[in-house]
Amino acid sequence: MFDFMEFQVFCPGEMTDFYGSSSPACMLQEQEEDLAAFFPELIEADWQERRCSQSVESQSSSSSSSSDDLFASPPSPPPPPRTYKPCFVCQDKSSGYHYGVSACEGCKGFFRRSVQKNMAYTCHRDRNCIINKITRNRCQYCRLQRCFAVGMSKESVRNDRNKRKGKKEAVKMTIMETYELTAELGLIVEKICRAHRETFPALCQLGKYTTNSSSDHRIQLDLGLWDKFSELATKCIIKVVEFAKRVPGFTGLTIADQITLLKAACLDILILRICTRYTPDKDTMTFSDGLTLTRTQIHNAGFGPLTDQVFTFAGQLLPLEMDDTESGLLSAICLVSGDRQDLEEPSKVEVLQEPLLEALKIYSRKRRPSMPLMFPKALMKITDLRSISAKGAERVVTLKMEIPGSMPPLIEEMLEDLQNLEQQQKQLVLAPPPRST
Repeated sequence: MFDFMEFQVFCPGEMTDFYGSSSPACMLQEQEEDLAAFFPELIEADWQERRCSQSVESQSSSSSSSSDDLFASPPSPPPPPRTYKPCFVCQDKSSGYHYGVSACEGCKGFFRRSVQKNMAYTCHRDRNCIINKITRNRCQYCRLQRCFAVGMSKESVRNDRNKRKGKKEAVKMTIMETYELTAELGLIVEKICRAHRETFPALCQLGKYTTNSSSDHRIQLDLGLWDKFSELATKCIIKVVEFAKRVPGFTGLTIADQITLLKAACLDILILRICTRYTPDKDTMTFSDGLTLTRTQIHNAGFGPLTDQVFTFAGQLLPLEMDDTESGLLSAICLVSGDRQDLEEPSKVEVLQEPLLEALKIYSRKRRPSMPLMFPKALMKITDLRSISAKGAERVVTLKMEIPGSMPPLIEEMLEDLQNLEQQQKQLVLAPPPRST
């Protein structure tokens, strides 16, 4: 911590103005006390030297001075300004002495994570990237090599890790002991899991089949695939409605609020469900009757520009490794959201959502005691789902102009509010400003 502080040396009794004007004596005294707190030996030695020098000067100027006057001294000078060396890795402002060198918080954390996780980085250039404050995040390989080159020590990281190991184990034990489902929450979890499984069979339970229709390249719309997709989508919507009615407390809401919540969350739940049937090695998705389509076929069936965003979301779900219970709870949380527009009793909806959130938190942490962040990561997927649903509303508008006939009634009914909302937003943007009177 003190290796990168520089000091100016002054002659005994010399006063130097560091701030452009003379400082009050009280400020000088406070600054000397701050320095003394960090360097007591230095201050003591300087003080003794100053006292001796002033004693000699006093004796030569007046032989009649008292012994007390010999030790009198002028007000203490301010301490020299603290000057920090730059980070040895990226030249940013250093925060201290970390792992053997002066380093900033960013490089300190990067080096610690790289060593603890045994990260193997790759340079996509010539392994001689310039590492500075601006470019340090562009090449992890060259940044790590720079850390080693300036003297950062692996051993220091390992020692630091061993010190924290006991604390981490204690936290794990606390999580395992604390997170237990109450009888009430256990009943909610059981009902949600059963409702999810009975309205949405798992991928392993389906007899997959495929089709060669328009599988070679993307086209605007394959009418044969669209007819099959719209038929399956209608059946899936019916299953979502059945699932919603089995969510504890949902049927106790007003009919208007039930319809509002279903219309708002239906597309969220449909996307979540189809994405849990994603097969990454073949890049396919499977519908409830076993129909398995490639990314290109999904595009041609009607997803269009929404396709890649849906597949990206499906890939992001894989690390969570959610089971049927977690997928069902997340679907229920999407459904029972008190922030939906036009609700008659939003506070009542929020009350229904609270035990669902608590159940998902406890269940996920109990299932993965060493990964407490899985619960917030799962909740963040709701934001992604809503973003995709907004794009889905836009796609419905363009899709109605591409298909030869009308949209299936149930699909149009469920997505009516989303379409109206999209149209209202466009009207607000395109509407001329009001005339001044």
